[in-house]
Amino acid sequence: MKLTIIRLHHLSAQDRLDLGKIWPGTSLDALEEWLNDQHQLYAATFNERLLAAVRLTIKGTRGELEAFTVREVTRRRGVGSYLLADTLAQNPAVTQWWMADTHDTDSEIIAVFMQQGGFVRAGDGWICLRG
Repeated sequence: MKLTIIRLHHLSAQDRLDLGKIWPGTSLDALEEWLNDQHQLYAATFNERLLAAVRLTIKGTRGELEAFTVREVTRRRGVGSYLLADTLAQNPAVTQWWMADTHDTDSEIIAVFMQQGGFVRAGDGWICLRG
């Protein structure tokens, strides 16, 4: 099967199991209630399992990426890059993207990842201007 990026509107039982591995400790009921046109959830799926996910908030032509996470066992295989690129491509009306630097992980790895995705450092995060 092929790696696919999907927007989740509702969480199935399997989605909940997989998201629990991606974001341990997250209230999945609250996450599902949060979902609407402005608050979206995208995930990378392979063999009907979620491998990575990102939440985004869209306000007009501005988008903010939050909680961008790839499962540990799947990292360094291009899943995150594909999730980032396809999520941005699925939202062509957004011309300014932002992701805060949470300082949760290795900053050098994050810097390379964000730069490869077309983002540049801006203050306490990363910004990408498109079209």
